[in-house]
Amino acid sequence: MEAREDSHRLLPPAARRSRRLFVAALAVAALGALTAGAAALFVSARLRASLPRIEGRTSLSGLSAPVRVERDAIGVARITAATFEDALRALGHVHAQERFFQMDLLRRQPAGELSGLVGAAALDADREARLHRMRARAAAAAEALAGNRRELFEAYRDGVNAGLRDLGAPPFAYTLLGQEPAPWRVEDSFLAVAAMYFVLNDHTGSREARTEAFEAALPPELAAFLKPLGTEEDAPLLGDPLPLPEVPASEVFAAALAPSPPAGSRPRPESGSNSFAVGPERAAGGLPLVASDMHLPLGVPNIWYRAELHFEGLRVAGLTLPGVPTLVAGSNGRVAWGFTNASGDWLDLVELEIDPEDPLRYRTPDGWRRMSVHQEEIPVAGGESAFHEVRETIWGPVTTRWQRPFAVRWIAHDPEGLRPGYLDIVFAATVADAFRAARSAGMPPQNLLAVDREGGIGWTIAGAVPKRRGTLGVTPASWADGAAHWDGYYAAADIPRIENPAHGLLWTANHRIVGGEWLDRIGRNGPYAHGERAALIRDRLLAAEAADEEALFDIQLEDRAPGLDRWRRRFLAALANRSEPRAAEAREVLSTGWTGGAQIESAAYPLVREARLVLYRTVYGELTAGARRRLPDFTFDIALQWVGPLEKLATGRPSWYVPGGAADWDEALAAAVLEAAGQVSGPLAGRVWGDENLVHLRHALSPGLPPWLARFTAPRLDAPPRPLPGDRGLPRAQSGAHGPSNRFVVAPGREETGILHMPGGQSGHPLSPYYLGGHRDWEEGRAAPFLAGRAVWTLVLEPQEPVR
Repeated sequence: MEAREDSHRLLPPAARRSRRLFVAALAVAALGALTAGAAALFVSARLRASLPRIEGRTSLSGLSAPVRVERDAIGVARITAATFEDALRALGHVHAQERFFQMDLLRRQPAGELSGLVGAAALDADREARLHRMRARAAAAAEALAGNRRELFEAYRDGVNAGLRDLGAPPFAYTLLGQEPAPWRVEDSFLAVAAMYFVLNDHTGSREARTEAFEAALPPELAAFLKPLGTEEDAPLLGDPLPLPEVPASEVFAAALAPSPPAGSRPRPESGSNSFAVGPERAAGGLPLVASDMHLPLGVPNIWYRAELHFEGLRVAGLTLPGVPTLVAGSNGRVAWGFTNASGDWLDLVELEIDPEDPLRYRTPDGWRRMSVHQEEIPVAGGESAFHEVRETIWGPVTTRWQRPFAVRWIAHDPEGLRPGYLDIVFAATVADAFRAARSAGMPPQNLLAVDREGGIGWTIAGAVPKRRGTLGVTPASWADGAAHWDGYYAAADIPRIENPAHGLLWTANHRIVGGEWLDRIGRNGPYAHGERAALIRDRLLAAEAADEEALFDIQLEDRAPGLDRWRRRFLAALANRSEPRAAEAREVLSTGWTGGAQIESAAYPLVREARLVLYRTVYGELTAGARRRLPDFTFDIALQWVGPLEKLATGRPSWYVPGGAADWDEALAAAVLEAAGQVSGPLAGRVWGDENLVHLRHALSPGLPPWLARFTAPRLDAPPRPLPGDRGLPRAQSGAHGPSNRFVVAPGREETGILHMPGGQSGHPLSPYYLGGHRDWEEGRAAPFLAGRAVWTLVLEPQEPVR
């Protein structure tokens, strides 16, 4: 093997000094018993040895022909291979070299095995995950692989393990943790997919449990008003917006109000995304375009790894997920596709009828049965193993999290939830081909938008869609008599889809896409986002003429907030007659500090935003106090459409309900502004949105470092904090370390003019010459090329016969 080039020479002097500090700090942490000099030398050698091999030649067993791996200035990999199998083998090698620690975390989280790596601090998370026994389910999915699919997964596995062995030392995180990495297995790729279920689905059943408490505690009219399925701001692809119910009568409010003070709750950022497409009749150049930005928790490195795979006459470019042998989203020159989370209802809580004489016996449609019991051993680094008992029913594992026993019926538990059909999408030649692949893909259900070179555009649900019978899955129910159940999964022909709409436009933003029977299939209790984000995208698309990549990219950066502007005017009117100094100061800021939306220089935006949240917490806290008494873990953020009911109350101003004990609605609105202003120390004009929306992307190790060590190493591991525009609920859905994990716009067959950038960069190694490469483009909202640039580093992987 050729020695790798010492890539630190590519960095400027200041960066090299930063690296030396980083090396020294890790040396003290890892080898405190040795002299500082010896420790620094040892750790420095280990860190440099763990850098990926990015130049020269090396062997990779199993290849049918040499593979060329080129990296551009920011580390984007261009892999040129003879076959798809060779390309995936090489992709596994590259993933392991750049991201193995991230891959290890990705497989361990759903399997409940983090404690074996980081110690007892992860035991609670492991116990929660072990309920689902995903290691056993992933192993079954791997065992079921056959033919070419098995060969592809095994090629990727072998590439990963070869890439890990080809490092001069294990990835640096293992040195810090005093651990050795375990080899990759085929089942681990299914666990990496399972990890996304935990990110994108409600794996605890919290939505059903809290909806049950909500509906049981509130009069039906008030429950329907406060937690509607949609509002007038809906922007469905099929069907009409759903108007809000009328404000209930006074006696309805009186029945719900509680004497105890309300508890606060804040909306939490949901993992979501935007995607939209324009047909050829609306696009410049006559080729359809697709845009996609997936909103997820953000860190360093990014969750995605950018790659181009060239094989068998195809060029497939876009985003890969380290651990999974495929391209997740992008273009193959004939079809381009992207995803957003399909905010349907993919899990049900089944109320168990337990034998009072035997807690392991439960009633089923076929009579009494006993639960199976699994003793799950959880290894703990630096300590003794812990054990966790999991009880399983014919419907799924048993949880007691919600005060009484429920079985968890979740698509992630079934073979249909872990099918490898996503492998086929890279070969799609038409939208119909992409749909066929997506419907046989075992993944968290996603809105798939696809466009093809022939001008077709379409939307469907990728993944398995359960066929409910006798239940809509809104609240828990007993399935003991067989009336309520899942009757398998819908066939491909019965999964909702829209192809080539007359207006030539498609858009998804985690909102309600369809209505009627199709909505029943997807689920009426899904966490559908409020429609403002989707409506902003739709309106921008309708206004666009001869749209090109830049035009769609600009929509992804939309940070105007017309809905919040209505609240600004409403709060201004409520403050008109207030004489307190802080009220006068708030009026001035609301009048002169508004820039139109979530721009970092706006002083009015954070004040309006927080005042509306204060009012929301007051109203929903007062009116749902009964639900909180029924279920201590109740939170009212299950009402994702709360903006609509709150605005209807503030507009209609019912005299029979005024929040917070105020004399009238003007006083209630003014009190909300003054409470929000009271959270600011100093002049209100001095606090701008950039102070609130400070984005700090961190490496997975950083939060666990002791303060004295973090002082030296975190600046090297993490991206520097920076204020950014955008907010949840807007297309530029940036909210702290949660937001767009990528942005891309591409036309199939015109990838050279496509756009793609992402935060966090390609490399997982802080000494890499392209660590955080491309991150600044994402921060600045700057268009960057969709395809890899000129090759800066080239590695050739050569076939090698295995030792027999």
